[in-house]
Amino acid sequence: MKLPNPQRRIDGRRKNASVLVIVLWVCIGLVSIALYFANAMTYELRAADNRVSGVQADQAIEGAARYVALALQTYATNGVVPDNTQFSCEAVPVGDAKFWLIGRDPAGDDATEPYFGLVDEGGKLDLNDASTNDFECLPNVPSDFADAIMDWRGTNGLVSLDYTSLGYEAKYAPFETVDELRLVYGATEDLLAGEDINRNGVLDKSEKDLNGNGRLDPGLLEYTTVYTREPNFHSDGSSLTNVNSESDSTIRTLLQNAGISTSYVQQLTATNTDARPYAGIFGFALRCRNIGISSDDFSRLANDVTTSTNAYLRGRVNVNTACADVLTAVFMGASVNLDESAAESAAQTLVTYREQNPDNLNSVAWIIDALGNNSPVVTALARGDWVTTHSYQFTADIAAVGPYGRGYRRVKFVFDISDGTPKILYRQDLSRLGWALGEKARETLLANNTQ
Repeated sequence: MKLPNPQRRIDGRRKNASVLVIVLWVCIGLVSIALYFANAMTYELRAADNRVSGVQADQAIEGAARYVALALQTYATNGVVPDNTQFSCEAVPVGDAKFWLIGRDPAGDDATEPYFGLVDEGGKLDLNDASTNDFECLPNVPSDFADAIMDWRGTNGLVSLDYTSLGYEAKYAPFETVDELRLVYGATEDLLAGEDINRNGVLDKSEKDLNGNGRLDPGLLEYTTVYTREPNFHSDGSSLTNVNSESDSTIRTLLQNAGISTSYVQQLTATNTDARPYAGIFGFALRCRNIGISSDDFSRLANDVTTSTNAYLRGRVNVNTACADVLTAVFMGASVNLDESAAESAAQTLVTYREQNPDNLNSVAWIIDALGNNSPVVTALARGDWVTTHSYQFTADIAAVGPYGRGYRRVKFVFDISDGTPKILYRQDLSRLGWALGEKARETLLANNTQ
């Protein structure tokens, strides 16, 4: 009997072991490949989910724009600034997405969280109408940049600044957008945006308090606009009564319709330094007060009168919504002899007065109530047509997120209702500026998504 060879048995076991090792390595490789593709699919699923959330946020913004147009058509009639309590402005659901309207607190408080609502463009200085003195009185605007703004929009053909090194030429024509300021000689991010890098009206944790004063110091973009067109006629297209040219009988009828004594007619139509021609509607209001017509009486005829023959009026600032800095600039621009400290004091007085008397702001005559007939600011404003209580252009700064707080988007719209029907004048994507809804909204979204 022949015994088996031990060496062959060992070689067989080695071969089997080698095959087993190879199979194990193949299995490990296949498992690794499976895990790799599974992980890749997980990331792809998340990316797809984020893309879907972004699309939903985009659609929420489109829906929000239509919503704002309807709100303006409903509540912003005859130049009235709509109140943010009249329509929803915060975390408004659109399907699974939500949108916010990033506004500005009319009280001007140093808030730590964004204020939600519309922004009144009428409460800002018009880049195409403001003077050098106006610009210089805005915070942190140097005189040379104020001159550069005037040079950029100048139409007299005179060249005073060399743009050759910047690779383009000065426009020498009116501004078409506020962001055009970036092209003006000497413009910097600090000058235009200030400390408010994401332009949401509050000093966020990610933004630096450059001067250490504990409050937000915005830039020139916050105070200026190019949209201040105000119709000089009734909403039905009929003409206003021009108090500079109409006859005594027409003025008498105007007073009768407003329930005001007609004994004031001759005093209003007299031609002297205090009466006709009136430089603007505020000058007419001051004349009415000086002869004994109360603010309440004047408010009943204010929307029916004008001092201009132009179809549209531009450059007026809405004193019901302008911040103290803008009001100071308007006052300084109205008078070269006015002391800046007096202008600042008067501006703060107006801000305080309108907070305490929200129901008495129906006409520009309330400025006289707040400052007095003999105020140098009142005297200066009566020499021109700088102020109003109407607005017809509004910014809707819309931010939106999709489901689970993903897909953040932000788009700014400027709406105009001066022709009766809301229309979009300007649209700008601001998503690049980053999160602008504040920490409270972020925490709320996170809390809701973890429940």
